[in-house]
Amino acid sequence: MKVLLTGAAGFIGSRIRAQLTDGGHEVVAVDAMLPAAHGDATTVPDGIRQVDVRDAAALAEVLPGVDVVCHQAAVVGAGVDASDAPSYGSHNDYGTTVLLAEMYAAGCRQLVLASSMVVYGQGGFACTEHGDVDPLPRTKADLDAGEFEHRCPVGAEPLQWRLVDEDAPLRPRSLYAASKVAQEHYALAWAEATGGSVVALRYHNVYGPHMPRDTPYSGVAAIFRSAIERGEPPRVFEDGGQMRDFVHVDDVAAANVAAITSDTEGFAAFNVCSGRPIAIRDVAARICEVRDGLAPVVTGQYRSGDVRHIVASPALAADVLGFRAAIDPQQGLADFAFAPLRG
Repeated sequence: MKVLLTGAAGFIGSRIRAQLTDGGHEVVAVDAMLPAAHGDATTVPDGIRQVDVRDAAALAEVLPGVDVVCHQAAVVGAGVDASDAPSYGSHNDYGTTVLLAEMYAAGCRQLVLASSMVVYGQGGFACTEHGDVDPLPRTKADLDAGEFEHRCPVGAEPLQWRLVDEDAPLRPRSLYAASKVAQEHYALAWAEATGGSVVALRYHNVYGPHMPRDTPYSGVAAIFRSAIERGEPPRVFEDGGQMRDFVHVDDVAAANVAAITSDTEGFAAFNVCSGRPIAIRDVAARICEVRDGLAPVVTGQYRSGDVRHIVASPALAADVLGFRAAIDPQQGLADFAFAPLRG
């Protein structure tokens, strides 16, 4: 197949490109080379064309003959304040609408879209007395008192996190999350209007070799790594009990290859996760153990707007796409402890 891959020079995009090429696909690789993702890099990597997806004319040059678009290009990070909103809206949402319009003009009707777990907001919770509930946001008073877990909005009972499936409501709680929900909605409307197919892959916490070290793309695993390399203990927020799903970048690339070669119709969304939830404090401890670094410090501090638990079910991706993560987080994080990072 001939695949147009956006964001091809990025952390995830570069691994997708490698797996597609190894699989015999023809890859048209483009990247805007934004400083937020690539730092001060001034040289475009070999085989990649510098194209901004907001540039309709540039897209029109690379889309002819393309069978499927794998859209990884995006500005990420939760956002510092409201002034970041135009950047998310421009690059993520306007850029996606331009891409969809040019795909239609070129006769390309298949899209694989990089989405995110952030579309689910604060995740799924259940109460022993009242069943599945949607908890209220945590209050500053509770957080200041070290009360980090959600309580039932009906009777204030303690809640238990549960795996989120793809039918969960989309409730964005950050500017980035809002832009990812909008991307999905534009893609859904495009699929219905054109008869095209869209696979939205909702990535969980992606980590692995060549993960950016000091950009908005730097996930918590890379931040812990950097602290150890400075001779400092990793600092863990809250009590460290926040549950996440860490999925290796090579598994994420494999999910994209599976989506590209799938025969799904219309719009479909899938969680891309390992299926093995892990607490944030255990992520830090695992990296420290392997690196023989100082033990993590659980600070009790918190960041406004942080989600307590967000973990998802991998079942639908396994059933429909045949995708199952191959790398266990315990082994993957151990390997990551010494893996090269981007500067």
